[in-house]
Amino acid sequence: MTSYDFYVSPVPKETWDVPMSGDARFTWEYDDGRDRLLNLYQKGKDKQWDAQKRIDWDIEVDPDNVAGLPEQFNPLVGSDIWDRMSQAERDEFGRHQGAWLFSQFLHGEQGALNVSARIVQSVPDLDSKFYAATQTMDEARHVELYSRFLREKIGMYYPINQDLAKLLAESLEDSRWDLPYLGMQVLIEGLALAAFGLYRDMSTNPLVKQLLAYVMQDEARHVAFGRLALRDFYAELTEKERAEREEFVVEGCYLMRDRFKGREVFETLGMPVDKCMEYVNNSDMYTLYQSLLFSRIVPCVKDVGLWGEKVQAAYLDMGVLDNAKADLEALMKQDEDIAEAVDRERYESELAARRTEVDEAISLGEGA
Repeated sequence: MTSYDFYVSPVPKETWDVPMSGDARFTWEYDDGRDRLLNLYQKGKDKQWDAQKRIDWDIEVDPDNVAGLPEQFNPLVGSDIWDRMSQAERDEFGRHQGAWLFSQFLHGEQGALNVSARIVQSVPDLDSKFYAATQTMDEARHVELYSRFLREKIGMYYPINQDLAKLLAESLEDSRWDLPYLGMQVLIEGLALAAFGLYRDMSTNPLVKQLLAYVMQDEARHVAFGRLALRDFYAELTEKERAEREEFVVEGCYLMRDRFKGREVFETLGMPVDKCMEYVNNSDMYTLYQSLLFSRIVPCVKDVGLWGEKVQAAYLDMGVLDNAKADLEALMKQDEDIAEAVDRERYESELAARRTEVDEAISLGEGA
C-alpha cells in the first residue's frame, strides 16, 4: 500500500508543481559572516538527531484521541450537534480530527523542506546558506516522523489545507529572495511552532509529547534564523518595499488564522458545515487557541521591522496585538529546556526499568 491509500479523499498522484522565479545566488566571500548566524549554524549541526532512534515508537496511541486531550478542548462540546452524536460517532470524529491536524503538520513540514532548500539557493550570504542547509535536514526529519506517526498510529491522511497551500505557493513563486524567508520562517513556522507548543503542553500521551518537543527544539532555531537574516535587510528597505512586505504579512496571517479551523473534517464526515463552523468561531476555546497561535508570529514580525499601521490594524482585528509583548528569546529557551527534560525523563524511566530487572534477577538467583 502507498500513502495514497490512506487519504480520506483522493489527492492527485502527480506532483504539485509550483513555478519558481528568481536567481540562484553564488558568493565568493568565504571568510565573512555574522557571529550569531554562524553560532546558530554550529548549534544546528550539534543538535542533529535520528527520528528512528530518539523517539520511542513502541508507545501506544489512542487513534480516536491521539493527544489524550480532555473533551472540553473540542469546540463542538455543548452544542446540539455534539449532544446528538453517539459515542461511536464521537470517536470517529476524534480520529478524523487527529488525522487532519497531524496531516497539516506533515504537509507544512514538506513545505518547509522545499522552502529551506530554496533559501540555500537564493540567499546572497554564505552564513545564511550554511544555516539553511542544516534546516533542510531538520525538515526532512520532521516529514519522516510525522508521516510515520500518521501511518502507524492513526492510519489516515488528510489533504493539504488550501490556505497553507496558497501561502506556500506565494512564498515560492516570488522572485525576491526574502519572501520565502518571510512566508516560511516567520509566518508558517511561527504558527506551527505555537500549535506544536499548545499540543505538546496539553497532551497526555508520551509519544506525542516526544514528537512535538523534539520538533520544537529544531523549529525554535528556524524562527531565530528568520529573525536574524531579515532584521538587517528590512532596516534598509524603502517605504514602498516595506509596505509590500507588510501587505504580504497581513494576507498571510489571515490565511494562517483560518488554517486550523478544521472545516475539512466536517465536510468529510458529512456534518452541517456552516453550523459547525459557527460553533468553532464562537467557542471560547477557539478564541484562546487563535490568540496562542499568534504568540510566536506577532513579536517576530515586530522584531524584523514590519510594524506599520496596516499590520498593527490587522492584528488588532484578529485580537492578537497583545502578543507583540511576548519574549521570543524566553519562549525559545523554554522549548530547548522542555525537549531536554523529555529526554531526561525518558532515560531515567528506562534506567529505573533496567535496575528493576537487575534486582529481580538477583532475587531469583538468591532464591535458587
